[in-house]
Amino acid sequence: MIEKMKFLSITGPKADIDRVVDQYLSKYEIQLENTLAELKTVKDLRPFTETNPYKDLIIQAENLAASLKDGTENQDIPDISLEEALDTITKLTSDLNALSKEKDNLAKQVDTLQESQARISPFTDLNYNLSAILHFKYIRFRFGRIPKEYFQKLNDYVYDTLDTVYHKCSEDKDYVWIVYFVPESISKKIDAIYASMHFERFFLPDEYEGTPLEAQEALKTKIQGMQDRIRGLDEEISRCLEKNRISILAARKRLDRFSSNFSVRKMAACTKHQQATFYILCGWMTNENAIRFQDEISQDPDVFCIVEENHGNLLSQPPTKLRNPRLFKPFEMFLRMYGLPSYNELDPTILIGLTYSILFGFMFGDVGQGLCLLIGGFLLYKFKEINLAAIISCCGLFSTIFGFMFGSIFGFETIIEPVWLRPAEAMVNLPFIGRLNTVFVVAISIGMGIILLTMILNIINSIHEKDTEKIWFDTNGVAGLVFYGSLVLTIVLFMTGNPVPGTAVLFIMFGIPLLLIFFKEPLTRILEKKAEKAIPGGKAMFVIQGFFELFEVLLSYFSNTLSFVRVGAFAVSHAAMMEVVLMLAGAEAGTPNWLVIILGNLFVCGMEGLIVGIQVLRLEYYELFSRFYRGTGREFKPYGKAEA
Repeated sequence: MIEKMKFLSITGPKADIDRVVDQYLSKYEIQLENTLAELKTVKDLRPFTETNPYKDLIIQAENLAASLKDGTENQDIPDISLEEALDTITKLTSDLNALSKEKDNLAKQVDTLQESQARISPFTDLNYNLSAILHFKYIRFRFGRIPKEYFQKLNDYVYDTLDTVYHKCSEDKDYVWIVYFVPESISKKIDAIYASMHFERFFLPDEYEGTPLEAQEALKTKIQGMQDRIRGLDEEISRCLEKNRISILAARKRLDRFSSNFSVRKMAACTKHQQATFYILCGWMTNENAIRFQDEISQDPDVFCIVEENHGNLLSQPPTKLRNPRLFKPFEMFLRMYGLPSYNELDPTILIGLTYSILFGFMFGDVGQGLCLLIGGFLLYKFKEINLAAIISCCGLFSTIFGFMFGSIFGFETIIEPVWLRPAEAMVNLPFIGRLNTVFVVAISIGMGIILLTMILNIINSIHEKDTEKIWFDTNGVAGLVFYGSLVLTIVLFMTGNPVPGTAVLFIMFGIPLLLIFFKEPLTRILEKKAEKAIPGGKAMFVIQGFFELFEVLLSYFSNTLSFVRVGAFAVSHAAMMEVVLMLAGAEAGTPNWLVIILGNLFVCGMEGLIVGIQVLRLEYYELFSRFYRGTGREFKPYGKAEA
């Protein structure tokens, strides 16, 4: 069913809006509407424009809460004042920023020292004080590396003729690290020769003490100390966060609520009366919540509320909020896929729940497989709360019921006797038709009953909408109901051996409803007392167009009815598929292969269950919904959920 809605206009002093939203509206579900758009006739309305001064603090609170370890969902979080929340976030952010800044500075120093360590590490075999080398007065030094092939050429062809000395420090598969010394007077010449050998120079800053090995160890010690301090800062930050966990979560909760409350201003408007400025809020509440809200504010002198009883005076249409029994609530998923019902429309949730489950069970009747769907769907819904799983469980229940009626359990039809019939064997003799499978006849009969029911629902919906044409002259209106009902009654009379009254009903009721459908447009204008309009295209075109539309109507009645044959066809095919599985397993020989039986049942349960589910949904959408259901409603979306 659809919840009854009330439209409320709430007003009070402008400065009091936060208190009202926090104290009252946060307890109820209300869908706010744009006040400026709804109250166009009210003079001197202007937007409620204010900038959220706590935007940065809300972001900081979210960041602090995100930094906490897991396990925040199940904690009991107390309520605190806005001032306490602001003080908590401001102080913690300041303290943690100081720690983070120190950590970042240390991280930069570690990066610098690691770069120095990387520069000196290839030269650790040089057993000489670096500080002394870096301060030579008459001798120049060069640290660097040279490709191995050129290092060999340097030794073989050049080195003996040069006034230079090098010291090999280390090597890898591609390079040799060396340091060479040269008198200052010829350093440029020697540097050019080394450069021709692809010598790549490394510049060491004047920051090392002792030998390269000693300098490297000193750097390693410094880096280790700084990294220890960084880890200590991380632990200090974690301790600070954990120590203030409850305060952070409470502050975030309060600021989240404040942020949500502040956003209400976007939907509000302001107006002046004498020297005072007032806010106005408009929105939809359920009838129950509206009564409770009015009772609660009755003693508050600063809050005034008006309830608009006549929805016709409003610009916006009431939103749709569904309230169905828990058993049928999962079937709301199918409605949302098609479109929610409008506020004045019938809610077909229970109808789709019953028809979908019954038709699925009829098409997939098997005790064993039905119980598997029932139990599996129930467990999946219980632990995962998946709506589709609940639907599968309901379908499994009806599959089990029809399984007993068909006498089938995991495809075996010799274990239990059918309560009703066996789909593949039961036949019936019909006048004018002959011998026909019983389940086909029952399926078409069910389809006729569903079509008649949807016509009645369409008439009810059309009455709610005050649509004269759809009530009286539509294919699914009173004219269509009389025509199709008479046709069904005629078929029943002929099939039960009563051709005379059947002919009488057909003769009397066949023409009149079709004529009403044919002339629906002029008849509607007459009933609505509208001025007669010229027929577009002339009378000849009207007759031709009406003839083809009437032909389409008759064809649609026929095809829609026959569409339900698939219900019986799947019931028969299910029995046939399981017969094939048992034949492959050798069940007829008395020594069945149980592995084949299990796998065959799983295959049929999965594949045919999926196909049947899709086919039933197609019947729901195209044969039921298309006749009476509009699905043009808008969902009820409150700005904040009601508190428990």
